[in-house]
Amino acid sequence: KQVLLEANIGTPNDMETVLKNDAEGIGLFRTEFVYMDRDDYPTEDEQFEQYKEVVSAMNGKRVTIRTLDIGGDKDIPYFNMEKEANPFLGCRAIRLCFKRTDMFKTQLKAILRAAVYGNVSIMYPMISDLKEVLRANEILDEAKKELEKDNIPYSKDVKVGIMVEIPSAAIMADKLAEYVDFFSIGTNDLTQYTLAADRGNNSVKEYYNYFNPAVIRLIKNCIDASHKYGKYTAMCGEMASNPDAAKILLGLGLDAFSMSASSILEVKDIIRNTTYEECKKLAQKALEY
Repeated sequence: KQVLLEANIGTPNDMETVLKNDAEGIGLFRTEFVYMDRDDYPTEDEQFEQYKEVVSAMNGKRVTIRTLDIGGDKDIPYFNMEKEANPFLGCRAIRLCFKRTDMFKTQLKAILRAAVYGNVSIMYPMISDLKEVLRANEILDEAKKELEKDNIPYSKDVKVGIMVEIPSAAIMADKLAEYVDFFSIGTNDLTQYTLAADRGNNSVKEYYNYFNPAVIRLIKNCIDASHKYGKYTAMCGEMASNPDAAKILLGLGLDAFSMSASSILEVKDIIRNTTYEECKKLAQKALEY
């Protein structure tokens, strides 16, 4: 089975390590950096330049750009966000973008324009049900129409997928798979939401465990659903770079692993030195505990 080993990046400055470690794509390009350390929203052109730099450097390899994933836990003064008692269950990521559609549309236009320079996929974070996918796609269509109207070149074959990090999305994967091109599983949040254990809280760290069979079953659900519709599933959480998890994930049928570039060679080594049969047995065990 062919699998892709891709890199997670936080800014264009990470590209040197990505190219040095021979990443086969960018599985997660976090775009929050564009909004940080400034006094006002970035313009479409400013964003376009940053995204274009990464897309061009990857020379035709897939670059998956995640739309803004920010919540009340990040202090960006000009966002004027309400302080929330629990920002991880609050108005963050796609939910915030729906409240600020102009900001969201500006980002989507910048991504569509950068996609002219390579192979780009757009990924929506924090999706909990199909309505959100359809709503985000409506805004994406508006972005395309506006670019069209202004005669600005943009790519017409950008794939669109979602981060699966909320259990409801993993449970309904068979419905969502019809409407997206891919899933990317964010195991850090999926694990903490599934097991009700804050991954940053030391007093519950024994409960936060992505090898828990409940989490493994949700992962399998996503992979199976995507394959049923001829789509693919990637993973961009910490689990993707865990050497002990690599064989289980292969056995479950994961199509792409995305991790910090420095972990790629180690995971590549594990994958090369194993058989698909062995991985399938391990996956079966992991599902049963």
